[in-house]
Amino acid sequence: MSVLLAFDDEAGLAQGLSQALGWPLALIDRHGFPDGETRLRLPHRLPARTVMLRGLQQPNARLTELLLAAAGARELGAQRLTLVCPYLAYMRQDMAFTPGEVVSQRHVGALLATAFDSIVTVDPHLHRVATLAEVMPGRQGVALTAAPLWGHYIAQRLPGALLLGPDEEAGQWVRVAAAAGGLDHAVCHKQRHGDHDVDVALPGVPVQGRAVVLLDDVASTGRTLVAAARGALASGAASVDVAVTHALFVGDALAMLKAGGVRHVWSSDAVPHSSNALSLVPLLAAALA
Repeated sequence: MSVLLAFDDEAGLAQGLSQALGWPLALIDRHGFPDGETRLRLPHRLPARTVMLRGLQQPNARLTELLLAAAGARELGAQRLTLVCPYLAYMRQDMAFTPGEVVSQRHVGALLATAFDSIVTVDPHLHRVATLAEVMPGRQGVALTAAPLWGHYIAQRLPGALLLGPDEEAGQWVRVAAAAGGLDHAVCHKQRHGDHDVDVALPGVPVQGRAVVLLDDVASTGRTLVAAARGALASGAASVDVAVTHALFVGDALAMLKAGGVRHVWSSDAVPHSSNALSLVPLLAAALA
């Protein structure tokens, strides 16, 4: 028998996954002390195969709790410990762009590899690294993609929509989603000037009168999506909607998307958010089963 461990703030996804797998669910009890430390309490005994669900949005706080929980699970009987991490943070920095920069992908990957035997994630932001296994030395890394699910989801709601990647890095997901949903697709060109300052050039495809859906793996500040939405609407798009796997939406990101003319914002439940519309439970359950 396997057990699913999860933290209380991800109970919704955990309950769905537990039901789909037929595994018991145990929530990790947390107590925060005034000095910022956290006390964790796990079940007093765990089976040899234990799966822990924890997304790494807001990673600086969550990483410490995750590593403590993993160490505790080992002490309580877990011999094969799997991490299900729908959103895997610190994957963008895969090389030193200037002298002295710390390559966070390499070091966070090594940390997780010391704590877990295998890791399952969804649409990690891998750019110059081909596989998740390269990030987790000596461990099994499984990178799932929500792109086919998005293709079907969008095609059911907007037949004939144009899928648009807001930048070149989104192309990998847009192509797969378009193929799954039988939709047209194209990719914009982005030039970044800063964390909140980007220019987006539309591809050379007609958008006049078409329903456009911007598809990406993650939305944080939302500025790239806003620039792409405004460009599509200025070029005559009938509507612009947004679909993202990881809804981080930092600060006023969601309000900026609405102000930029975006009609609907859809996200998966990889990160709990009010925009969640697509469940990843079937995808994750199939990988774990």
